Amino acid sequence: MIRPHPERINSQEIVVEQPVLELRVALTVDDYERLVAFYQDGLGLDPAQLWTNEGRAVLFEMGRATLEIFDEQQADTVDRIEAGQRVSGQVRFALQVPDLDAALERLIAKGAIQVHPPVVTPWGDYNVRVQSPDGLQITLFQPLE
Repeated sequence: MIRPHPERINSQEIVVEQPVLELRVALTVDDYERLVAFYQDGLGLDPAQLWTNEGRAVLFEMGRATLEIFDEQQADTVDRIEAGQRVSGQVRFALQVPDLDAALERLIAKGAIQVHPPVVTPWGDYNVRVQSPDGLQITLFQPLE
């Protein structure tokens, strides 16, 4: 099914059943304890589930999920705005937080590396790019409206 461009969608006129009910991202990491502390203490997330069968896993519920798919040009544009140059790989998290400065401080205390100073984006968000202890690029954003 071909869907109209987002700028042409009037949400009051189009009703679409949700074909996907939940998005889960599974990260396989070398330093499990460090990354659990990074997300739990750095972002203030509470574990929703702990799995301890043959290995270990923790599930953090992070609110609404959105899948963004960028072409290389768009990824380059976003990286230049948020980080000054192209730095992210194929996957980058973008997490909306209620207080960007506080979240940034907590994440740095848990091992994040700040990639670029915070910026106000052309789309009206306050953004900062960090790198997690396992190398994943993460954008923290706070809408200014």
